Amino acid sequence: MPTGHGKRRPVSRSSSYRRHEVIVKLVIVSDIHGNYDALQALPEDYDELWVLGDLVNYGPQPAEVIATVVARASLVVQGNHDHAVAHDDDSAWSPRYRAMAEATRRYTSSMLSDAQKAFLRGLPEQVQIERDGTTFHLLHGTPADPLRGRWPTDEAEWEAELAGVTADVLLCGHSHVPVLRRLGGKTLLNPGSLGQPRMGGACASYAVWQDGAFELKTFHYPVQETVRKLRELPLPAKIASELMEILHTGKV
Repeated sequence: MPTGHGKRRPVSRSSSYRRHEVIVKLVIVSDIHGNYDALQALPEDYDELWVLGDLVNYGPQPAEVIATVVARASLVVQGNHDHAVAHDDDSAWSPRYRAMAEATRRYTSSMLSDAQKAFLRGLPEQVQIERDGTTFHLLHGTPADPLRGRWPTDEAEWEAELAGVTADVLLCGHSHVPVLRRLGGKTLLNPGSLGQPRMGGACASYAVWQDGAFELKTFHYPVQETVRKLRELPLPAKIASELMEILHTGKV
């Protein structure tokens, strides 16, 4: 049976068993930030979709993103923006992003149902799970600060962060910048941002894990449509302009 883009695919049992294990294809995304156009354009089938937090804020369609994630994702962890919206809490924004985060948090909160806010509130900060003999640890930030931690630039500090991780693979988001590397005998992966890329271009990014290997990927989505929707939001003109510029350029 054929599958559409961004949908779970059926597992072919004639070719997908190895020692009685089903070999899965994982698609890993993060930082969707209310960008429903990017989520809908995800050009990959999968057995499981994993989401590393920040479903909401900054983008024009948070309710549609949550509905899609609820319907399609197998694992979701909480990001700092999810936490802020779920608890109507603007206390932890950094000075650089405070005005933008506060304005879009108020808009996002007005668009979500009580059930959707409860969904965000109930998301775990961390999840550890095994697939095909590999153990994965999922979070949004860092092991020391799962919601808001940013990875250090010094490699020794990276290794210190990974020292307490017992999984084979650490999956994180938050920075909006793709990373795939080996440190301290573990794999560290950040799929980048699906909904608000910050790597110098408008392409959305994500990761695929299959047959024991990761691949970072990018794709084009109808960014002009997302920009049009942003332009129509009840946001201060300066904030709307900055959000549109980020989507166009992939830079803050």
